[in-house]
Amino acid sequence: MSDEADVTLSRGVPETVLAPPPAEWSDALAAAREVPPSDRLAALAAVAAAHPRFLDAWADLAELAGAAGDHVAAYAYARVGYHRGLDTLRGAGWRGTGYVRWRESTNRGFLRSLDALRRQADVIGEQEEAERCELFLYQLDPEWGRVARA
Repeated sequence: MSDEADVTLSRGVPETVLAPPPAEWSDALAAAREVPPSDRLAALAAVAAAHPRFLDAWADLAELAGAAGDHVAAYAYARVGYHRGLDTLRGAGWRGTGYVRWRESTNRGFLRSLDALRRQADVIGEQEEAERCELFLYQLDPEWGRVARA
């Protein structure tokens, strides 16, 4: 996955758009999403292990583990996706401020990981973490409540 991205500096707040992942990574993730549910977590984990900078793989792992009730694993997967996402954003020119919008599909792996971290932090009783993540989501995309999952 390239760390290149577009950073728009005009009209006030800069906006970062992450570069798309290599097609090979996306193809592997699409295949993992199609395996039977009983084997899906392992298939997704294999994609994340093969491509640890692939944010969508970490987000998928977090969401699947959370849906299965394994909230500690979901929290851990989400945290990895979040931290890998911060690294990717910084590599793309993001300096800790500015928008990372949901409307850009290439940003969604990071935003999904951050949202999964928010949800799982809430479930395991890390209320301050959940609130910090929610605030960060709205700072990254002021339309977060309307656009996420749209």
